[in-house]
Amino acid sequence: MPNIVVLNQEGKELREINLNPEVFGIEPNQQVIFDAIVMQRASMRQGTHDVKNRREVRGGGRKPYRQKGTGNARQGSTRAPQFRKGGIVFGPTPRSYAYKLNKKVRRLALKSVLSEKVASNDMIVVDELKFAAPKTKDFIKTIDAIGAAKKTLFVVSSEEDFENAYLSVRNIPTMMMLTSDGINVYDIVNANKIVFTEAAVKCVEEVLG
Repeated sequence: MPNIVVLNQEGKELREINLNPEVFGIEPNQQVIFDAIVMQRASMRQGTHDVKNRREVRGGGRKPYRQKGTGNARQGSTRAPQFRKGGIVFGPTPRSYAYKLNKKVRRLALKSVLSEKVASNDMIVVDELKFAAPKTKDFIKTIDAIGAAKKTLFVVSSEEDFENAYLSVRNIPTMMMLTSDGINVYDIVNANKIVFTEAAVKCVEEVLG
């Protein structure tokens, strides 16, 4: 059963807690992690690309020359795809690239990346992230005290009072804060370190355990 030390905001060790081995101690499934990341990145695509087909290109309403007698192939419009300034055939049109993975696959991918972070000592647990006022300078002091890396994901419980912490961390470009019900595979993999509050750990274990 994996154990982890709980720190306070000053970086002092408070206690040691046991993590649920079904969530934070499984053998990571690399293929599932890859599938989840590809799915998320596909869902991020805007899909606003568009080309004009022969119906949308301006002009070409008149027949370019008569049907017979010219020796040329018959043509009905100069905006046909074979002409310069003609429409595009089979070009991209606006669409959504989003698709879904099975629920069990998504859960396995999430547990796999969380277990990887624990195994590589890239997960930190703090008792809380609570500040009297939104102040980035104070949050940076906490980051230095707990030994968080330059690129860190902070995870809090939606039931906690984290508003001042969120307002403080959003000014730091390499830091990100999510609630426990909003964590995802891409953001966890993209972070060098992941910092959970103790309440967020319990929430994740309840959902994924």
